[in-house]
Amino acid sequence: MKRRHILAFVSGLLATLLLAIGFKLALPTPANAQSPTLLIAAAASLQEALKEVDPLFKSAHPGITVNYNFAASGTLQQQIEQGAPVDLFISAATRQMDALQKKNLILTDTRHNILTNSLVLVVPSNSKLGLTNFKQLTNSNVKRISVGEPRSVPAGQYAEEVFKNLGILDQLKSKFVYGNSVRNVLGTIESGNADAGIVYATDAKISNKVKQVATAASNLHSPIVYPMAVIKASKNQSNARIYTQFLTSQKAQAIFKKYGFGM
Repeated sequence: MKRRHILAFVSGLLATLLLAIGFKLALPTPANAQSPTLLIAAAASLQEALKEVDPLFKSAHPGITVNYNFAASGTLQQQIEQGAPVDLFISAATRQMDALQKKNLILTDTRHNILTNSLVLVVPSNSKLGLTNFKQLTNSNVKRISVGEPRSVPAGQYAEEVFKNLGILDQLKSKFVYGNSVRNVLGTIESGNADAGIVYATDAKISNKVKQVATAASNLHSPIVYPMAVIKASKNQSNARIYTQFLTSQKAQAIFKKYGFGM
């Protein structure tokens, strides 16, 4: 009798365990276990292009979710240095990427220059100033010039180089209206709160509220290149590498070219 009770107890226990295991196996797997999420920190000038690339990437890699943080490259650099959970950084200049590399915060084997751009002078589309070159910004009828803050906005850094090499930087400083990103600069010009401004050719291309009146000669500023690299602290390094590879694919490159980027 006692033996039968023990066998019944053990059988009941096994049945309970098997039921529990079966129930656990039947539970849906958490979404984050199936769909790793990447955070891409990218220069503001890449916003439209990367948003168009995104569905193509999702179609090719449906198991990877991608979120974006668009801002000035200097701002993104600081966020990464402060421990932001970024997986991949795409800068609009080498200076910010160099700073992260010196601090051993990127995987150097993943660093590549993927795009180029050019610097242009734009004015509101209804401007009557008749500007056709950068030196005319010294004219008395030009009161406000929108530029990126050169310490954090690469477009502002390039603009300062252009003005310095043209010998007009000191004459223009009192007219500067600083923006915290190249898109902020563009918005200031679009709203008419500046008479002119310096943005990338790709920014001018997406706006019907400004018109491009001049392009800076490439010898007047540092080369405008966009380096990308996987962040060393990333917990999704393999998927971040997959994303970098996709950005160099023909499909992605065609979209970048559509928006005016060089390769």
